[in-house]
Amino acid sequence: MPNDTMTERIIGAAIKVHTAIGAGCLESTYHACLAHQLQVDGLVFEHQVRLPITYQDVVLDAGYRIDFLVENCVIIELKAVEQLLPLHLAQVMTYLKLSGHRVGLLINFNVPHLRQGIRRVVNNYPEKA
Repeated sequence: MPNDTMTERIIGAAIKVHTAIGAGCLESTYHACLAHQLQVDGLVFEHQVRLPITYQDVVLDAGYRIDFLVENCVIIELKAVEQLLPLHLAQVMTYLKLSGHRVGLLINFNVPHLRQGIRRVVNNYPEKA
């Protein structure tokens, strides 16, 4: 499935979650609800995926965890913050670089309308969703 179609399906699942429970919940709540919605929508995903780093030819577990890896091609990083910061975007770009994946979604659920909280990141440059 092409990445554009995949990100549309993921964004659709996130919108369902946001419509149902709104802003103001804990990030862990959005994790649980999105995991359920992705499963209901028939998407294959992994949650809290370990992401090692290679340093001087040694593979190290530096504590990185990808929130969701959907269909082994799209990384999702969830937030429930007042506003997205450049640090959040850098986090997704780092995950893309370390994992070798091409597309990521940074989703902040703490917004009135979810479209305001979605950033699409491709390779090492951001694109708006």
